[in-house]
Amino acid sequence: MKTRKRIVFSGLVQAVGFRWRARQAARLYGCTGWVRNEDDGSVTMEIQGEEAVIGRVIRVLENDRFIRITGMDSRTLPPDPGERDFRADYGW
Repeated sequence: MKTRKRIVFSGLVQAVGFRWRARQAARLYGCTGWVRNEDDGSVTMEIQGEEAVIGRVIRVLENDRFIRITGMDSRTLPPDPGERDFRADYGW
């Protein structure tokens, strides 16, 4: 069953390729959603997919050699049945 999570990551999560890596991993595992940098230095991600698959995406981020996650605040949201892709907001 699909679930959707909003996760706020803290630590060394900006200027280290976090959004690019999150998008790459989410697409690899068939998840949808988005990821963006926040003004306070954190990164927010909404990700939708099977619970186990979302866990794989998070493990990819945790095991990246440049990313250093020190905190994750997660909450479950209602799934978005119309969402078809995972996008990264680069602010361009």
